Amino acid sequence: MTTLLVANRGEIARRIFRTARRVGMRTVAMYSDADALLPFVREADAAIRIGPAPAAESYLAIDRVIAAARAAKADLVHPGYGFLAERPEFASAVDAAGMRFVGPPASVLAVLGDKGAAKGIAERVNVAVLPGYRGEDQSDEAFIFAARSIGYPVMIKPVAGGGGIGMQTVREERELRDALARARRVATAAFGDERLLLERLVERPRHVEVQVLADERGTVVTVGDRDCSAQRRHQKIVEEAPAPTLGDAARERMAAAAIAIAREAGYRNAGTVEFVVDEDGAFYFLEVNARLQVEHPVTEMVFGVDLVEQQLRITQGDPLDVHPKSQGRLHAVEARVYAEDPAAGFLPSTGRLVHMSWPEREGVRVDAGYEEGNVVTRHYDPLLAKVIARGDDRRSALGILAKALEETEILGVRTNLAFVRALVQKYEQGTRVDTGLVERILPDLIPESQPAPDGAYAVAAAAVVAGARDPADPWTGTGAWRIGEGSATTIVLREGAREEAVRLMGSGPYAFAGHRVDAVDEAHRWLVDGSRASAAASNGVVWASVGGRTWELETGPREREVQATAGAEVAAPMPGLVIAAQAVADRRVRRGDLLFVVEAMKMELRVEAPTDGKVTRVLASVGQQVERGQRLAEFEADPA
Repeated sequence: MTTLLVANRGEIARRIFRTARRVGMRTVAMYSDADALLPFVREADAAIRIGPAPAAESYLAIDRVIAAARAAKADLVHPGYGFLAERPEFASAVDAAGMRFVGPPASVLAVLGDKGAAKGIAERVNVAVLPGYRGEDQSDEAFIFAARSIGYPVMIKPVAGGGGIGMQTVREERELRDALARARRVATAAFGDERLLLERLVERPRHVEVQVLADERGTVVTVGDRDCSAQRRHQKIVEEAPAPTLGDAARERMAAAAIAIAREAGYRNAGTVEFVVDEDGAFYFLEVNARLQVEHPVTEMVFGVDLVEQQLRITQGDPLDVHPKSQGRLHAVEARVYAEDPAAGFLPSTGRLVHMSWPEREGVRVDAGYEEGNVVTRHYDPLLAKVIARGDDRRSALGILAKALEETEILGVRTNLAFVRALVQKYEQGTRVDTGLVERILPDLIPESQPAPDGAYAVAAAAVVAGARDPADPWTGTGAWRIGEGSATTIVLREGAREEAVRLMGSGPYAFAGHRVDAVDEAHRWLVDGSRASAAASNGVVWASVGGRTWELETGPREREVQATAGAEVAAPMPGLVIAAQAVADRRVRRGDLLFVVEAMKMELRVEAPTDGKVTRVLASVGQQVERGQRLAEFEADPA
C-alpha cells in the first residue's frame, strides 16, 4: 500500500486525506504542539509530532519534516499550499530521501519561484508581460530611474515567494523609497531574499488564472480558469469558476498561453498560471503558482476533476487521461472564512471555537480545518474554512453561496462572515469586480458597530441559564422560581460600559423585553421570535448571534478600574513577529514616528509614537514573538 505524508495542516491536509483514502493510500499527518487536537491529526491513519508551535520549528523545518516522512515510511510527500510547497530545497530533500514529491521538480520550482525568470519564460513563448524592471542593480536609484521610464503608478514585488506578500503600490515618486524599504523588509522576513522587481500598475484589473496539469511525458492540459479579483491587500477573498468576463476567444488564447508557459518551463503536476486582465480585455502574464491553489475547489465542482487525485497519479508516473469540459453553464463560487476582525483592521482573532455549524444543502461544499471545541492560535494563517457553492449558472451559484453563508455559524472568535456576506451581495447586485473593488467600498462591507439588541441579551441569558442547569439535579433542573411569577432568573450581562440585568422569565421557552427564546434540540442553537439564532458561553463571555450579527457579552465581575498612569502605551496591535525596531532608549520622538513594525498573517502594522515624548526603555527586539497588547517599549509623554 502506498503511504502518503501530508506536510501541512488544517483544511488542506483534511482535503488531501479525503482523496488519498478514496484511492486506497495510507495517510500520515504531521503536527505541531499547537495542532495536536485538530481534526486532520485524528483523521489520518497515523500522526507524527514534528515540533513546537512556531512554524519555523515545525512546519517550516525541512529536517524535521523529512525525519517524520522517514519514520512514517512514506512513499509520497504532499506539501499542500503555503509553508514548504514551493521551496525547491524541500523538493530536493524529499527526492534525496528516496521519496517522491507531489509537485514540480526542484529545478522548476527554483526557476518559477523567481518572478523575473518566470517572466523571461513567458517572453520566450511570446506571452505578453507588463512593462517593468527586474535588473540585477537593486539600488533605490535603479528603481527610481526605471519607474520614471515606465511611468507611475507602479507595483513593487518581491522576486521570491508569492501570495501577494510584500507587494507595494506606488503612485508618486516621493513614495518610492519608503515603499522599497517596506518591500525589502517583508521580503527578507518572509522569503530570506530581499530582491525586488518593478512593473507597471494596471488600474482596476481583473485577476484571472488558468489551472494546468502536466505529466512526465510532456502532456499539458488546462482545466478551465478562475477569476480571483476580489482581493484585499493582494489576498484573495472570493473566487469563481469559470471567469465570468472572458469571451470564448479570450479564454482559448489564455489557455494556450498557459500551456505554452508550462511546456517551456518543463512543468509537471498541478499548477496555476496567473494573468492580469486590463479594462480593454488585454491579458498579461503575472506568475506561476507551482502548487495546488487554495481556490481549487471551484474548478473541481465545475469540471468534475479531482485535482489532488491527478496530482497523486502524475507523481506515480501515470499518464494524463483527463478531458475536462464544463457541464453546461455550471458555475462555482468560493468564499474564504477567516478568524479575523474586519472592524479592527482585519486583525487576526484567536480563542476556542465554542460553536460551529456549517450549511448542509445541495450544491454546497465546505472545506474546514477546525471543529467545535478547537483552539485557533496566533501561529498560523487564520483561515477557518472555505464555503463553496455550485449552481446551474453564475446567478444561482451566488444565491446558493449567499444562503450557505447565512447558515454558517461560528462563535468563540471574531470572523469575517458579515464582511464576506456583504461582498457576495455586491456580486449578486452585478457590481463589476476588480482587484481594487474591496478597498474602494470597504466601508460598505464592514457594518458599523451597534449595541447588542434586547434579543441578543435574551438569547445570551438563556444560554447562561441552560449551561448552569443539570437536568438530574432537582435544585437546578427547572431553574429559579418565584411566588407570583413562576420560573425567573436574573443574569447580569455587560457590553463595554453598558450593564444589563436580564430578568429571564420562564424555564424554556424564555421571555425578556417582549422577545421569546426557544431552545432547539441542538447545542447552542436557539430561536429568537421564531428566527434562527445561536449563543454559547465560555470563560466569562457569552457569544450571541442574532439576525446575522454577533455580539460578545461579559458575564464575569467587572475588573477594577486602574487609574491611568502618566505617559502613553506602546503596545503590539496584534499577536505576531517584530520585524523592525526603530525605538532607541532615551531618544526623543515626535507623535507618529515609527517605533516598531509587527507582522502576522501576511499583515504588516506600524507601531508609532502615540504623542511627543521619550522612549525610556525598549522591551522588544527584531525576531521576537509578541502577544496582542504586549508592551514593546516604556514611554514617557511630554507634559501637556
